[in-house]
Amino acid sequence: MDTMTLWHITGWEFAALAFAALLVGFSKTAVSGANTVSLAIFAAVLPARASTGVLLPILIAGDVLAVLTYRRHAHWPTLWRLFPAVAAGVVLGTLFLVWADDGIVRTSIGAILLLMAGVTSWRRRAGEPTDEEPDSVSSRPGRIKARSYGVLGGFTTMVANAGGPVMSMYLLSAGFRKLGFLGTSAFFFLIVNVSKVPFSAGLGLIDGRSLLLDAALVLFVVPGAVLGKWAVHRIDQRLFERLVIAATVVGGVQLLLR
Repeated sequence: MDTMTLWHITGWEFAALAFAALLVGFSKTAVSGANTVSLAIFAAVLPARASTGVLLPILIAGDVLAVLTYRRHAHWPTLWRLFPAVAAGVVLGTLFLVWADDGIVRTSIGAILLLMAGVTSWRRRAGEPTDEEPDSVSSRPGRIKARSYGVLGGFTTMVANAGGPVMSMYLLSAGFRKLGFLGTSAFFFLIVNVSKVPFSAGLGLIDGRSLLLDAALVLFVVPGAVLGKWAVHRIDQRLFERLVIAATVVGGVQLLLR
């Protein structure tokens, strides 16, 4: 297979990448943040920096499927509130990638994810309501929180495609229910990931070689998305929240241990 020869990967390694692509589709339509496992698989099979460029178009394909599935459930006031801060985070992440060591990037993001998962779990156990309206983020503390998470989300998604868990923690803390969570995050990541393409191409992370591998992997996103759409209606709200937090913890630990 030309693509496997070009990237010097074995059949088993290609199978691992295909599974990771399937998991991207599942995470986009079911448990957001689960694709941190995909991030770890791609980084294990491919060179760390190159893996981010290969993974980005696959994530965009998953975002398109998620938007088609949950487009009616997006909360646009929250999205407009986040985008300026996210743009600042993407620019900071791009500058960081120019000189940052892979090990420092992974360790920093892993620690941040674990910290956020811990804080979110503690706040929910402390008895904070889980059914507040998303409009509550229009308060001054809510705006500050949105900007903080927005910058952090833009930064982590640029440097390691690891913005999913960051935004998952934000949307859970803002009181989003399951479908609103998925609809809002679908549009958020489609817009953000598409905006990252020029930056990634400018850094040499996306080129003809990476797109050739993407072409061989992107079809695996579709069955993952179909499976996720089937599964999400069988997961209650409390289990959904626990799965999102668990996926964040797994992703953080993987980044720290890689």
